[in-house]
Amino acid sequence: MTVLPTPARTILPLLLDGVAFRVRDKQILHPLSETFDAEKRTVILGPNGAGKSVLLRLCHGLLAPTAGAVRWQGALTADDARRAQAMVFQRPVMLRRSVVANIDYALGLRGISRNDRQSRIEQALAHTGLARLARSPAHVLSGGEQQRLALARVWAVDPQVLFLDEPTANLDPQASRQVENIIGAIHERGSKILMTTHDLGQARRIADEILFLHQGRVLERTPARQFFDEPRTAEAQAFMRGELLA
Repeated sequence: MTVLPTPARTILPLLLDGVAFRVRDKQILHPLSETFDAEKRTVILGPNGAGKSVLLRLCHGLLAPTAGAVRWQGALTADDARRAQAMVFQRPVMLRRSVVANIDYALGLRGISRNDRQSRIEQALAHTGLARLARSPAHVLSGGEQQRLALARVWAVDPQVLFLDEPTANLDPQASRQVENIIGAIHERGSKILMTTHDLGQARRIADEILFLHQGRVLERTPARQFFDEPRTAEAQAFMRGELLA
């Protein structure tokens, strides 16, 4: 079966309509309804166990909601929506191939012709600082280099929406800064950014808006500056003070 390239038509906005997620007797996410458009970089904050990663996976289609629906309002088909997204995890999955081959494989999955792949690969390597490592096996790269390779694959396929789940959680400050710069460049190219992080400094640098989760509920969704200057809820205020939330 031929896989078509990312559709030109925007799949946004993303609508979460009463979305909830339950595992046996535990309610991970309570019903929530939110709409995400293209312009803002949305960072999801909250304590451990708040449901941040689950929310990203529901949006990306890796999990199915146990109630409600996830809708890409601009997508003509479900395949359009899938092809126009990408996700980068805390621990990226690397094929046991070279850096170049990892990027080439991602392009092949998107149905990008071989004639077009080389230029995309070269641009992705250049913009992520991996050109000198192009022929290196991906599995021997450092953690920061592997995360940049995950973002190089994103750069090459140029998704409309990029989900990032704690992309710098295990990285040193220099590697984190490199990853943040690449995320910023991907946003500048036109990709919607929706990410989680525990690093409040990183959230300040990246976010246009904050969605604050606690115990599976959205307690705040506000512009980033407003959230950091004057969080509205007691839970968000305690979180910003570094207190442990029950």
